[in-house]
Amino acid sequence: MANGSATAEAPPPPMAKRDPVSHTLTCKTDQSVKQVTVSIRDAMVFLVGGAGDQERYYVDGPNHNVDYVRDMVDADIEALEIQKSCTTLPLGYNSFMSEEDLERNVIRKIPSCNTAIYIIGHSLGGWNGAHLSAILTERGFKIKLLVTLDPVGHGKIVYGISKIYRQVPKPKAQYWVNIRAAAVDWNLSDLVADFGEQWEISEGPNVMGRLDINHADANSMYAHALPGGKSARQIVAESIFNWIKG
Repeated sequence: MANGSATAEAPPPPMAKRDPVSHTLTCKTDQSVKQVTVSIRDAMVFLVGGAGDQERYYVDGPNHNVDYVRDMVDADIEALEIQKSCTTLPLGYNSFMSEEDLERNVIRKIPSCNTAIYIIGHSLGGWNGAHLSAILTERGFKIKLLVTLDPVGHGKIVYGISKIYRQVPKPKAQYWVNIRAAAVDWNLSDLVADFGEQWEISEGPNVMGRLDINHADANSMYAHALPGGKSARQIVAESIFNWIKG
């Protein structure tokens, strides 16, 4: 489904790089000790799409809704001049369900255990992305920030026809932003989200917003101001910048 364009606030100025240092890093999944060269802190952003986002879902898609969000994340990274220190990667909501897929599509993409990980999930990708935050945390990775954009997955029917985790997610992240789409004028995407049953979250996130935006418009949700005055886009950009500058 087509998404509207959104403009976010200018990110802060870039920070000067630090001199390289040697550092020893280990993960729970790798018991050997490795010497690596760390020039500056790095970050990785996983953008998890919903049904029909990165691949066809029955008769719909791919719609690439999270790719519009990724464009904004990449624009902020470029404006901050930290392209060499922050990578973005889109994922399908079902691309890490098996151990093999998790290893190939996610874990192998993460530079090191010291990499700060950001997860932005939309629709079914918000539901599974929340699960991914807990899975990676248990494996020793650092989840700096989780953003769930109108997460969906509560319905028994959608579970029966979609490759999602059945249990309600128990996210593990240092900071969590959740946004609930509650458009006054519904479109087809809102009907689909209602069919899949939106995840009604009452506690847990550090920031929660309920917006008059249609379910498909992930980029608008990401760029819209939330309680406290900042958008998810601002919160993510500031967090990445503050992490990398050390």
